Amino acid sequence: MGTLTDTQNRLRAELPALLEKYDVPAAAWAVLKDGEVVEGAAGVLHRGTGVEATTDSVFQIGSITKLWTATLVMQLVDEGEVDLDVPFRTYLPDFRIGDEDAAARITTRMLLTHTAGFEGDIFTDTGVGDDCIEKFVGVLHDVPQLFLPGELWSYNNAGYSLLGRMVEVLRGKSYDECLRDHIFTPLALTHAAPTPYEAIMFRAAMGHVQHEPGGRYEPAPIWGMVRSNAPAGSLLSMTARDLITFARMHLEDGKAQDGTQVLAPGTAARMLEAQVELPYLGVLGTSWGLGFERYDLEEGVLAGHDGNTIGQNAYLRFVPGTGVAVALLTNGGDAIELYHDVAGSVLAELTDVRMPALPAPPAEPERIDASRFEGTYSTQNVDLTVSQDEDGRIWADQVPKSELAEELGAEAERRELVHFEGDSLINLEPIQGMHIPHVFLGDDGDGHAQYLHIGRAVRRV
Repeated sequence: MGTLTDTQNRLRAELPALLEKYDVPAAAWAVLKDGEVVEGAAGVLHRGTGVEATTDSVFQIGSITKLWTATLVMQLVDEGEVDLDVPFRTYLPDFRIGDEDAAARITTRMLLTHTAGFEGDIFTDTGVGDDCIEKFVGVLHDVPQLFLPGELWSYNNAGYSLLGRMVEVLRGKSYDECLRDHIFTPLALTHAAPTPYEAIMFRAAMGHVQHEPGGRYEPAPIWGMVRSNAPAGSLLSMTARDLITFARMHLEDGKAQDGTQVLAPGTAARMLEAQVELPYLGVLGTSWGLGFERYDLEEGVLAGHDGNTIGQNAYLRFVPGTGVAVALLTNGGDAIELYHDVAGSVLAELTDVRMPALPAPPAEPERIDASRFEGTYSTQNVDLTVSQDEDGRIWADQVPKSELAEELGAEAERRELVHFEGDSLINLEPIQGMHIPHVFLGDDGDGHAQYLHIGRAVRRV
C-alpha cells in the first residue's frame, strides 16, 4: 500500500488537470489515515469573480448532512430519550401525512433508513426563522403514502426534516443550535456553517450549473435551498477537513480527538450496520444503515454518503476498521467522474477496498417488449412517462413541475432507455456523467410495474 504523503503529493499535482478534464470549477479534498489528515484544493470558487479555492474554503455538503442529523438522533438514543422502534408520534405528536394509519405506524428507525413510505421530495419554503422546520411539519399533512411503512427503501428528504424537528423538540432549541452544541463544539470544528449568514464569513463556494445541455458550467442563479430542509441537507457548509473530522469520530467509536465521547461506545458501529437492502441503483449503495449508505463489497464494506445541492456535489467515503476516509467537495461540472478518479485512487492506495464501477449500458442492448414498464409515474415534483415506439426504442419523457425547478429554469427532457438487466432499464446517454438504472417493481394488477425506482420509488399514476 502507498503512504499518505504519496497520496497527498499525487492529488495536489493531479487535481488541476482533473478539474479541467471534467469542467469542475473547484474542488477541495481531505484524506484521513490512522489519525493523520492531509488536504488540498484547486480551482475557483466562483467563475464570475475568480476567487480561488483554498483548504479553508467552505462548500455545501448537501445530503451528507443527514449523517449529522442521524448522529443527533443517536445521541438522544444514547441518553435514553428516544427508542427507535416506537411510533415516531411518541416524540412528535403533531406528525400527520395523508395516510393516518401509516402516520401512526412510522417509527424513527424507518425515517433514519428511508423506509417510511411517504413521498419525500418536499421542498416547501417555510421561511428563514428558527421556526421554519416546525412549520414544515404542517406542510406534510396531505403528502401521499406510496407504500406500507417498512415495505421498501425509497430516499426521503422530508423524513430527515422530521427527524430534525424531533431533535429540536427534545433538546428545546433550534436544529442549528443542536449542531453547534452537540457536534461542532465537541469536535472543535472551525469552518462549519449551518446557514449562509455564517458561510459568508469564510471563502464560500458558489454552485455552477449548465444553462443549456452540453454548455459550460456557470454560476447558479441562487446559492442555497430552503432552510426548512436543513436537517436533510439544504444549507450546511464546511471544509473538507471538518467533514473528515466528523468521519474520524465515527471511525473511532464515537470519540472526538480530545477523547470526548460524542456518541456512546458502540453506537457508531450500530449506525453502520445494514438495516435494509436496496435494488441495484448503480450510483447508490447496496444497503443502508442508520443514516449511512453502504456498499457491501467482496473486499469489505465501503460506507459514507453523497450530497447534491444547487450546483454543488459532495462525497464522503470511509472503510470501517481501517482508519481511512476521503472527502471531496465540488461546485459544479462532471463531479461524479472526478469523485471516482479521486476517491477511487485513494482507496486503491490506502486500503484493500476498491471503488465499485459506475453502471453503463450494454454495448449491444437487447431489444425487449417494454409494455410492462410503459406508463406515467408521478411525484409532486415530476412526471415521468415511459413509452416504446414502433421501432422498439424505449423513451422516458420527464416533465418537472416544482417551484425549485421553475426557479432554476429546468425544462422537459426526453432520454432514450435501453434494457439493462432483469426489470431494469438504463439511460443510453449519460446525465451529468451518470447512467442511472431505472428499476421497475411490483405489479398494478394488470401486468404493469407499480413503481419506477430511481432512488425514489415513483408510483404509477
